[in-house]
Amino acid sequence: MLEVIKPGLETSIQDWPGRYGFLNVGFPWSGPMDAWSFRLANCLVGNAPGAAALECQFIGPTLKFHRPTVIALTGAEMQGTIDGVPLPLWESIAVNAGATLEMRFAKTGARGYLAIAGGIQNEAFFGSRATFHKGGLGGMEGHAIKAGQTIPVGVGASKAGRKVRLSARPPLVTDKRWQVEVVAGPNDDWIDAAGHARFLAMDWKLSSKSDRGGFRLEGPEWTFTHRAHHKLPEHGSDPANIVDHGYPVGAINLAGQTPIILVNDGPSGGGFINPYTVPQCAFWKLGQSKPGETYRFHVISVVEAQARARALTALCTESSIE
Repeated sequence: MLEVIKPGLETSIQDWPGRYGFLNVGFPWSGPMDAWSFRLANCLVGNAPGAAALECQFIGPTLKFHRPTVIALTGAEMQGTIDGVPLPLWESIAVNAGATLEMRFAKTGARGYLAIAGGIQNEAFFGSRATFHKGGLGGMEGHAIKAGQTIPVGVGASKAGRKVRLSARPPLVTDKRWQVEVVAGPNDDWIDAAGHARFLAMDWKLSSKSDRGGFRLEGPEWTFTHRAHHKLPEHGSDPANIVDHGYPVGAINLAGQTPIILVNDGPSGGGFINPYTVPQCAFWKLGQSKPGETYRFHVISVVEAQARARALTALCTESSIE
């Protein structure tokens, strides 16, 4: 139903919440980086919030529709057009059979989302249609979409002209500076007071050496507590080494002096400490940031992080559509 003319830069099929429950066998959760924008795109076209849709990274695809349907674009401003006519974001749009959708580079934000009425119906693996690129799982033949492929789409009932109210949309930044929430732990007791203060007071630059597995950060050096320097040999020689343990999704994984945020396709365990964790409620900010932009981190409690995640889920419903 949906023909790929140009694939864009790593455009992938994702669903929400992704492939939960398989970290112990090496398969991460995957799913959309910005689940807020993703779920609202599905709501606009009458799908369940977690239905499979396209995540378009930095440069969007060119797609041809083989039958009439209703679509919605959310997230990054990727200058979408249908047969050359500019399309609005955050609104359901009717498209005709034979129409061509072109998405260009992201002017604001980093990842745009395309939902189609009826949802994408690629084969599911371990309960999810989400693409895990590095593992060759889900998506179209286990990878991002490619030119010449035809993406199967279900039949859905929706109408054009539905909009997400302004107050329910994620506020993308335009100054390249992001305030990102973190919770302390699980290994915050390996960092000394000066190290914690420095981490929270300084800007951290998102490196170009980043992908859906990990966001590498550039910034000041870390300093460690007594236990990091005086530990049993099995913990390893570097102060950031620890006996292998499980990593939470969103962990700020300290590989020596280099912090790497373990995002959607990240590893499930290893031998580095994780002084902080980016909670689910802040993941949309990671998903909409580009290499070269900066983060300033702000500590919140686990209770507050959970409350914010519930508030986002409440927004990603029909109540936000007008």
